[in-house]
Amino acid sequence: MKTIQVVAAIIKKDGKILATQRGYGDLEGGWEFPGGKVEPNETPEEALVREIEEELRTRIEVESYLTTAEHDYEKFHLSMRCYVCSLVEDHMVLTEHHAARWLDGETIDSVAWLPADIQVVEAIKAANLV
Repeated sequence: MKTIQVVAAIIKKDGKILATQRGYGDLEGGWEFPGGKVEPNETPEEALVREIEEELRTRIEVESYLTTAEHDYEKFHLSMRCYVCSLVEDHMVLTEHHAARWLDGETIDSVAWLPADIQVVEAIKAANLV
């Protein structure tokens, strides 16, 4: 099975984290943490900054590594390195997602997370990020 290596941003603001609803592909409609693939000669952190600029038209600061989620989807294995981030610019434009929500400890389970992202949610709770 093919392995896809990606990075994801856990963007925090005012005690909440950002969730985005996937707008394309086989997993369209599911909720995820924004991010994407690491290009050749990029660090995971550089890839994350680039991907967030492309997907949300905003800038972030990568603060710390949180976890790596591993999940077997039907067509591929996903390895997703997740980083806690903060906004450098306080505006966003969704270019690839249907919707975005700021979630706190009471609402973090209120969206239909994609399977790999469920692991990240558990790591967020364990780290008391919400």
